[in-house]
Amino acid sequence: MGMPGTFAQVRAVLFDLDGTLIDSAPDLGAAVDKMRLDRGLPSLPPERYRPVAGAGARGLIGVAFGMTPEHAQYAALREEFCVNYERCMTQSTFAFAGVPELIANLVALHLPWGVVTNKASRFAEPLTRAMPLFASTQTVVCGDSTPFSKPHPEPLLEAARRLGIEPAHCLYVGDDERDIVAGLAAGMGTVVATYGYLGHQANPTQWGAHAIINSPGELLQLLAKA
Repeated sequence: MGMPGTFAQVRAVLFDLDGTLIDSAPDLGAAVDKMRLDRGLPSLPPERYRPVAGAGARGLIGVAFGMTPEHAQYAALREEFCVNYERCMTQSTFAFAGVPELIANLVALHLPWGVVTNKASRFAEPLTRAMPLFASTQTVVCGDSTPFSKPHPEPLLEAARRLGIEPAHCLYVGDDERDIVAGLAAGMGTVVATYGYLGHQANPTQWGAHAIINSPGELLQLLAKA
């Protein structure tokens, strides 16, 4: 599955945030479920929200209220969700098992690492500042850091510029098809993480990534074999 040489050339590793490094689904679900409770609607179980956590407000509001962004009230609901999420976003959000060890190993290997997320800076910046995991990260590119968001390659190219490393020497790890589309368009090595929020409909073998990992530690094995 891997392409010879892809991992041998890696000089920096970039990661998606939600569903790849951290499990933020419990806090995202709680933020939108509070909106149901505030309207006298029954709570939905967390597993209803989990598969759409990677889609952000659009996915969560879709599950909670059956509403799409085209709806006249969507913008108001989205802002209410954002305010709720800002208040709770570090309560039940943790790194996936194996991620802290993965990051410690990258640091020990002197491989710079960074984050490229579609999460807006109003959330991504305070969240990464609050979590010790991110103390060693060299850059956090948010959904509004450039004029584009993934699947456009520009956020990934911006991260490479900030690190001062050619895109061809960067690896991008994500859990959504748009991560792989963006990584390939940026000319980077790409890895799918299947341990996050991959829905049942998703078929990552069709995405064209250079590798698929089922646990964070498998990334180290890819780099070690190179």
